[in-house]
Amino acid sequence: MNEITIDGEALQIEDVVKVARDSAKVVIPEKVKKQVKSSRDFLEKLVKGNHVIYGVNTGFGALNNRMIPPEQIEQLQINLIRSHSVGVGEPLTTGVVRALMLLRANTLAKGFSGIRLETLETLVEMLNKRVHPVIPAKGSVGASGDLAPLAHMILVLIGEGKAEYQGKVISGKEALKKAKIEPVQLKSKEGVALINGTQLMTAIGALAVYDAESLIKTAEVATALSLEALLGVSDAFDENIQKARPHNGQVTTARNMLKLIVGSKLVHKGTKAVDKMQRPHDPYSLRCAPQVLGATRDAIAYARRVVEVEINSATDNPLVFPEQGLCLSGGNFHGQPISLAMDMLGIALAIIGNFSERRIARLVDEKLSNGLPAFLIPSQAETGLNSGFMTAQCTAAALTSENKVLAHPACVDSIPTSANFEDFVSMGATAAQKAAKILKNSEYITAIELLCAAQAVEYRGIEKLGKGTKKAYTAIRRIVPALKKDRVLSEEIEKLRQAIRDQLILHEMEEQANIER
Repeated sequence: MNEITIDGEALQIEDVVKVARDSAKVVIPEKVKKQVKSSRDFLEKLVKGNHVIYGVNTGFGALNNRMIPPEQIEQLQINLIRSHSVGVGEPLTTGVVRALMLLRANTLAKGFSGIRLETLETLVEMLNKRVHPVIPAKGSVGASGDLAPLAHMILVLIGEGKAEYQGKVISGKEALKKAKIEPVQLKSKEGVALINGTQLMTAIGALAVYDAESLIKTAEVATALSLEALLGVSDAFDENIQKARPHNGQVTTARNMLKLIVGSKLVHKGTKAVDKMQRPHDPYSLRCAPQVLGATRDAIAYARRVVEVEINSATDNPLVFPEQGLCLSGGNFHGQPISLAMDMLGIALAIIGNFSERRIARLVDEKLSNGLPAFLIPSQAETGLNSGFMTAQCTAAALTSENKVLAHPACVDSIPTSANFEDFVSMGATAAQKAAKILKNSEYITAIELLCAAQAVEYRGIEKLGKGTKKAYTAIRRIVPALKKDRVLSEEIEKLRQAIRDQLILHEMEEQANIER
């Protein structure tokens, strides 16, 4: 089993995926243990010296001007966790919970939070022994971080709340007991250090970015297959056009398209169109693939950069800097960087779906498909008696429309909280959750395009496909058979969507066609 070392500095999105989905073991190095101890020792000196420290000997939020006597400091932390456990709705998936726990542990490992080493070690032990807190998905406004979701996580750490363990949902206390983990007795600052941060939005964001990178590459494969099915023109992918407008994503998408169709006898040069089935250039949903999918590539790359900074950041408040002799209160918990990035990611993913749906509509429309049968039904199957892919396109249209609603940005919204003291919030959790929904919808739409395009190229002749697209066709057909007459397609669409997320089609593409990340 892979081991992931946390030091607050070098965690990558791929590491988050390994822990979230493959249950990789998490390890705390000795250097980190020393940093955490140093931070805690310095904080305890400040507390003993009666320094005023937010969240340690003061109330929270609008109650920050209320001083807490020394004998109530520990009760303050327990009350914080209980009072902030107000999440509602369906619980987060196990994968997101694991990512959330990892990211919280990694930010604490930076040594700026002032918690005890044993507290960090217990959180990591829960993760490694698969004690997964039940965390309601709704309740965060993204500042002061994802308070409610993180509070539900910490409830289990202190032996309260509910947890999923060995496939069953039981009390947090019982889950810890079964896993042979001692609950934590929170000390000064530990409650606020554990729940003040952006780990929910960032956990969802990290997984979404990883899956978005798989989707954009698969979208290029689907586009190339549709290009051949529609007897398209290859001129739009020429490197001279891309050099004239050298956006990174555009250049990469164009290069990938050319690699996928190498050797194709179905596409042609616009300057060499010889009959009415061949045109000098294609509709935008084919011709503008480098510009549209390329721009989406660039947006996904931006989201990756932001997320990878965030997963290695200290996001609680206040922060302890032992070497400088400082304990400072600030706003690193504010989710605006992630909120903005997740809204951009959601919009970019919605564009993938929008773009794909237009090609699906063209593939099934006999007036627009360059001679393909209506709804891609074989002539011997009696069109009319059989509807073929007619309603598959309707599903793609429904998902596309839903994505347009979901793509409305959350980051521009704010609603004051905590008696108007926390008067501008990020709505980062909402932005991340919307992006994840759009991602899944666009995976479905792309799966439908793969289904339709694979059917369509059979009318043109599989032997005429390009090197890369032929591999794609073969991979699709291993998952779903050709449509000879009407059958239920729902499960097949689901299988193809899962294949996109599992990168089953891409593995062969990257190896055989050398398409780029």
